[in-house]
Amino acid sequence: MKIKVLLVDDHALFRDGMRYVLQQLADEVEILDTGNFTEALQLVMANPDIDLALLDLHMPDSNGVSSLQLFHQRFPSVPLVVVSGSDHRDDIESVMNLGAMGFISKMSPSKAMLSALRMVLDGGIYVPPQLLQQAVSKLEPGQALNDKRSQRASKYGLTPRQLQVLQLIGAGMSNKDISRELNLAEGTVKIHVAAIYQTLHVNSRVEAVETARRFGFIAENGDDEIEDAKSAGAV
Repeated sequence: MKIKVLLVDDHALFRDGMRYVLQQLADEVEILDTGNFTEALQLVMANPDIDLALLDLHMPDSNGVSSLQLFHQRFPSVPLVVVSGSDHRDDIESVMNLGAMGFISKMSPSKAMLSALRMVLDGGIYVPPQLLQQAVSKLEPGQALNDKRSQRASKYGLTPRQLQVLQLIGAGMSNKDISRELNLAEGTVKIHVAAIYQTLHVNSRVEAVETARRFGFIAENGDDEIEDAKSAGAV
């Protein structure tokens, strides 16, 4: 397996350390790295086959979340992960809303970074566990557990909102579709999806749905799952 990764960070020492981590992602890893945002845009234009982009949130020639938004608008098909020294939950919500598929703290051990990047490469979403719970607590609306399925899911650690999101994933909806159905920002949906993965110990939407059906959180019929989400007061 061969993958191509873009690494953007203004600290050369950090890029050197990340090179070692990234080389473990696949049998063959081509790494394009730069210390500034402008050159990063040029590299993606010259390499449309990039499989993964890692961007520092704060660099001298970057405007933080605005630059992240610009990157995603220009290259929406490139999975984007923010690697940051920040541990503020507002930063997590902002970058997820602007298209990122993951948020990794620079303080994370290499093993955790590898696991996170593999999850994103597989189509998953990653937020550090210690920051995820803070973000989720801010977003939860405090809904009541009003049926057996919700109560069963709660015993495993899923909140009512996460169960709604999981039901709509089971119905085949994308994050964008779910955000419209539940009237939530897409970044908020991503945070809930990341929490679902962590709670169920899975790395993909398929695994999440299979596990939820096995535990009886969601029904086999996708239409039933949409109705369950609606009846829970989501829309």
